[in-house]
Amino acid sequence: MNESYDKNTALAVLPPVGGGRLEDASLRAWLARSELSFNPRPRELLQVLTSELGLPYPEEGLAALRMWGQTGDRPTVWIAAADPVYLEPRLDHLCLHALRGDTVPPPDLRQLFNHLQETLAGERQYGFARLGSSGYLRAEEPMSTAAVPAYVVDQQPPGDFLPTGAHTAMYRNTVSEIEMALHEHDVNLRRVEEGKPPVNSLWLWGGGTAPEMTARPQPPLFADDALLYGFWESATAISDTWPGSFAACSEASSHGFVAVTPENDVRPETLRGYLDELRNLLHAKRVSRLVLLFRDGVRAEVRRSHALRFWRRSDALLT
Repeated sequence: MNESYDKNTALAVLPPVGGGRLEDASLRAWLARSELSFNPRPRELLQVLTSELGLPYPEEGLAALRMWGQTGDRPTVWIAAADPVYLEPRLDHLCLHALRGDTVPPPDLRQLFNHLQETLAGERQYGFARLGSSGYLRAEEPMSTAAVPAYVVDQQPPGDFLPTGAHTAMYRNTVSEIEMALHEHDVNLRRVEEGKPPVNSLWLWGGGTAPEMTARPQPPLFADDALLYGFWESATAISDTWPGSFAACSEASSHGFVAVTPENDVRPETLRGYLDELRNLLHAKRVSRLVLLFRDGVRAEVRRSHALRFWRRSDALLT
């Protein structure tokens, strides 16, 4: 993005909207007048945002950017994300389940990563680390890793997302050793007894080194996402936590913004409140354009002039 980027646009990531979740008829009619599209394929969030903003997507080092966002310090070594997953054996394939957030409590994850560090690192040229609910693999020699996080692969066979090309043998060997070390660990045995999925593998993705810090114009970010933080930090751009409302985002930024709402709150009343706020910002001319990215793949581009499309009252994507 250059200095001529649209400073009057608000880009918002919102809860799912399809399947009749939006019960407010007025808001449905408002969205129906916008430019609506749908992409059902799960996508990595940073890639979606950089595409919308015209920013360069990192060729490598997504894990290092995420750690940068978590710690505030730029990692100086090669690192890959190593996030907990459950590989469910099915009749003729494996199905990956991403174990995100509080699905695996930090004490459980700490025990598992300590075990991996004690049993696998040793004299080898890599090590394991945990930060909150995120895991990392540090290696002295780079290896191929998956390009996307586990949530993109969730509920799908992982084979199509595995790395190819050079250094894949090291990847396969490392994952195999991790799975053997996690098998029948006390944490997993207890989780199975409690009816919870075991952490029987780690999804290695985003390997690489962090980019050098640069100065690049970007709209202010309001989110609780470490990877986004790291990307904004690498560009010396303004970022802050999600303040709880779009009105607060608008008050903190006079030149548009990017806001990512918490992904775990998908209540219809929450969605209704978010959309009502955004509509008010548009009507009050605080912004001239809204780009709304709903977590089920629906995209809406809304301008004030769309209010003249009074004949549009509904859309199949919303109902």
